[in-house]
Amino acid sequence: MTSYIDATWLTRPSTLVAPELIGCTLVRQMSDGCILRGLIVETEAYAPDDPAMHAYRGRTNRNQVMFDAAGKAYVYLIYGSYHCLNVVTDRDGIASAVLLRALELEQIPTWVDQKERLKPHRIAAGPGKLCRALKIDLTLNATLLEIGQPLWLEHRHPEFEQQLEQGNLSLIQTTRIGLTKGVDLPWRWYLLNSLAVSKKG
Repeated sequence: MTSYIDATWLTRPSTLVAPELIGCTLVRQMSDGCILRGLIVETEAYAPDDPAMHAYRGRTNRNQVMFDAAGKAYVYLIYGSYHCLNVVTDRDGIASAVLLRALELEQIPTWVDQKERLKPHRIAAGPGKLCRALKIDLTLNATLLEIGQPLWLEHRHPEFEQQLEQGNLSLIQTTRIGLTKGVDLPWRWYLLNSLAVSKKG
């Protein structure tokens, strides 16, 4: 039985948590009780003194949750239409988060249109796609990541750990995507050979 990830596990720097979230599962519980799961295959870390982080210049209403204790969701809107889901990490008062960039969905949500169903691995291949597929929006900002809530996280399956140890699965570490600041920091990780990764390299 895979255990859920608690706040204690997340109370570490985002650069340590981000690669270890690869292979973990994001769980979305809808208001009607329907549960959807996706394997996390791509993450990015955002940390203190990081010019690309939303809280780099201090607290605002938008980024306040990044300064809270670990174990909450930080959801924000980009380009006026795409939501992004982050996991708040590190100690209370330290702005730090991991952006979930891509998932391998266990099942296709009923609301996904027919055209997208033709490429099931691409339905959640990107932070905006991920949120659209699981109906994650600003109403879930600051949600506690706990069982029974709309969102929570589960640890890697033992089989996944075993595959990593045996070298049958590999994580790639590289620079982050779509940024104008902090572009040289190698704070993106993804699962090699996953068809759901937003962009290789």
